Amino acid sequence: MIKGLELNIMNLTEMTDELRTEVREFIKQELVAGSFIPQCDSWLGGNSLEFTRKLGQRGWLGMTWPKQYGGHERSALERYIVTEELLAAGAPVAMHWIGDRQSGPLLLRYGSERQKNEIVPLLARGEAFFAIGLSEPDSGSDLASVSTSAKKVDGGWLLNGSKVWTSGAHHAHYMMALCRTDKTDKKHDGLSQLIIDLSAHGVIVRPIRLMTGEHHFNEVILEDVFVPDDMVVGEVGNGWKQSMAELAYERSGPERFLSTLPLLIELVRVLQQQELNERNTIAIGGIIARLITLREMSLGVAGLLEKGITPDVTAALVKDLGTQFESQITEVTRLLVNTSHLPSRIATLYAEAILHSPGFTLRGGTTEILRGIIAKGVGIR
Repeated sequence: MIKGLELNIMNLTEMTDELRTEVREFIKQELVAGSFIPQCDSWLGGNSLEFTRKLGQRGWLGMTWPKQYGGHERSALERYIVTEELLAAGAPVAMHWIGDRQSGPLLLRYGSERQKNEIVPLLARGEAFFAIGLSEPDSGSDLASVSTSAKKVDGGWLLNGSKVWTSGAHHAHYMMALCRTDKTDKKHDGLSQLIIDLSAHGVIVRPIRLMTGEHHFNEVILEDVFVPDDMVVGEVGNGWKQSMAELAYERSGPERFLSTLPLLIELVRVLQQQELNERNTIAIGGIIARLITLREMSLGVAGLLEKGITPDVTAALVKDLGTQFESQITEVTRLLVNTSHLPSRIATLYAEAILHSPGFTLRGGTTEILRGIIAKGVGIR
């Protein structure tokens, strides 16, 4: 049961086996070369421009996108395989993560031809990166209460406000920002999405550091930032619907339950060096059973997204259960081994998981908000 942990349980077809083997061999070569050290939460904290460029050269960015816009027209399942193998290995994928996961697909769905032709190919090559401009200092979890405003001026929009918890804004080229372009009685109306050039005049990026000193999050201050008309995404006033579609991409991926998988893999290796007792076997078996279930759910959402369906409720459910699972791996580690006398490798991963865990149930929507979405979706009032 335990020996199959490293995602061998997830092989699906002969076609995908070949790709999975290719990705694993690439990861093995990179580990031997010392190009990265596996870490927990690598999709948030693992920044390596060189590694991202290598993925782009191999065609592992923008995998499902049209070739016309720099993509590779591969299946959602193939992309899923590459994604989960990189996450399971704790590879440094944070640089391109947001652009590949949601900004690119959003532009392909709602963007103009100019945006598709000029920006999307850069994302597929790993030459441009996005940040997400949704949360604001005074909005809490009420996304529709955003106060960042865009005033119409000649040739574009003048933007004022601030965004917070913007992962990777310090190295991103663009930020996809939700802002208010019209004041209405209904707070979900009058919102639009604008692409902000983060090098533009009036943009200030301030770091928000974790207790470890790590720098992933930022506050982005916007003071009279000019955004040209051709950087509006989709229709003016359609921002809420578009943002919900974007969040479906964000909430349902394997990163929502694989952030701490490197710790689980290392835990199993440590336990294998000891005598496996019934308690350990049951605990690990329960974790793996939940992992398989979450993966099946996440794959289902990926299939719906590929068909152009926006599965808000299902995506919220995967994110809620997935982030609980990530913390459960940390708790199981604490229960099964003496954390005060851990070997150095698992001790590092355990510390990373503990220090990053407060963000698991916050980023991408808090647990309370997600459960509200689920309740409404199934008709609970």
